[in-house]
Amino acid sequence: MAKLTKVDVLHVAKLAKLDISEKEINKYTEQLAPVINYFSELSEIDTNDVEPTSQTTGLENVFRQDVIKGENCLNQDEAVAGSEKTYNGYFKVKAILSERTDK
Repeated sequence: MAKLTKVDVLHVAKLAKLDISEKEINKYTEQLAPVINYFSELSEIDTNDVEPTSQTTGLENVFRQDVIKGENCLNQDEAVAGSEKTYNGYFKVKAILSERTDK
């Protein structure tokens, strides 16, 4: 049976990019320990006669041809026709990246 330590909880928190307090470390150690122990119990099961599998339903991906239907498409002028803010045929929107210098 695996023993969950404070170092383990801190490692998981770091991977999740979480800053946790000492109180939370103790709380999560208590809460996660039974989960880790359950997984260690699963490792004791004999799976020698079990065939490895990654898919159990037998289903396969079905792909269709990517066909453009002209009657369902807007041309560029039609697409931007309802907007007052356009530039060179494109929608003009507020900058979302703070690093941009051309706001």
